[in-house]
Amino acid sequence: MEYVLIFIATIIVDVAWTLYLIKVEERKAVQSGFWAVVIYLFGALIVLSYSNNHLLLIPAVLGSFIGTAGTVWFKKRREIYEGR
Repeated sequence: MEYVLIFIATIIVDVAWTLYLIKVEERKAVQSGFWAVVIYLFGALIVLSYSNNHLLLIPAVLGSFIGTAGTVWFKKRREIYEGR
């Protein structure tokens, strides 16, 4: 169960990082700040977990890839759909 939670938490962190960078580029301060808080909270949870069990790095790495790639893919599809 802990592996699944780390996997999901890492997806959330990488979605947050991607959205954070997008909002910073758009110069949206409050939204950027919100995503920074999400990154910090979930990131701390992940680091504390895999500090005790190094095997948790495996779901963390997989979640990281899925979170970033999925967010970029979704944003790209959304922009195509909206005609940008």
